[in-house]
Amino acid sequence: MNSIQPRSATSDRRIALLIDADNVSHNKIAAMLAELSKYGVANVRRAYGDWASPSMKGWTARLHEHAIRPIQQFSYSKGKNATDIALVIDAMELLYTQELDAFCIASSDADFTPLVMQLRANGHDVYGFGERKTPDPFVNACTTFLYLDRLGEEGSATAKPESPVVAESVDATAEAKKARKSTSGAKASKPPLSQDAKLVAVLRGAVEATAGDDGWAPLDAAGGAARRQAPIDPRNYGARNFPKLFEAVGLFDIVKAEETGQSYVADKRNKERTTKPRF
Repeated sequence: MNSIQPRSATSDRRIALLIDADNVSHNKIAAMLAELSKYGVANVRRAYGDWASPSMKGWTARLHEHAIRPIQQFSYSKGKNATDIALVIDAMELLYTQELDAFCIASSDADFTPLVMQLRANGHDVYGFGERKTPDPFVNACTTFLYLDRLGEEGSATAKPESPVVAESVDATAEAKKARKSTSGAKASKPPLSQDAKLVAVLRGAVEATAGDDGWAPLDAAGGAARRQAPIDPRNYGARNFPKLFEAVGLFDIVKAEETGQSYVADKRNKERTTKPRF
């Protein structure tokens, strides 16, 4: 949900991708499938919605392009979302009739939270995709959850800017400076990650759970522990991976062993830790 390390034999893992087309943009399908390929193969691909609705027009070409089976669901009662019920019924049928390793629920609707909890209780990973408005209960229930606006943005922060045009006009220069100033102000107003109490608690707990007697934890082990605690994807916080996320938070010390290339992380609050890890 990539910084999150897939299980072994990833190529053999079977995943059911179930899309609530009423709550997910068709423009993100390719990116979702690419993300899921890191965990296995989406053998089952279904999208649910009332395909006669004008709002679903953009989905038609994408369904054929990505071999997604459309599941028609009429709205029998006004104000009731029959699509959700159809998706849940199919998910439970797949759970008991197919040999699947994981499920992926693409939606921003918290009504799917009990479904996710049931799937995980039966030993299946559940990957979630949704918009920023997705309620916390659904996000927290998933094995890992990735906001759709972060898909396809990996590496964008380090992309090199295009070379400026030499013969730039004075007005254009002024506009560029104004835009840069505005962007800088917007970034400055965003609270630092160190003030995200939930994130900090998870990361500190992960370090504590994987640290040795010297107070230092292998960074990859700490990242894995964080993932098991909560559906954290570093990209949701503007970081490419867990090492970058620990670094961005600013509450941890990170060192790298020159001999092995292994990185270690320690909580700065831990005054009992050694100066350097015992490699």
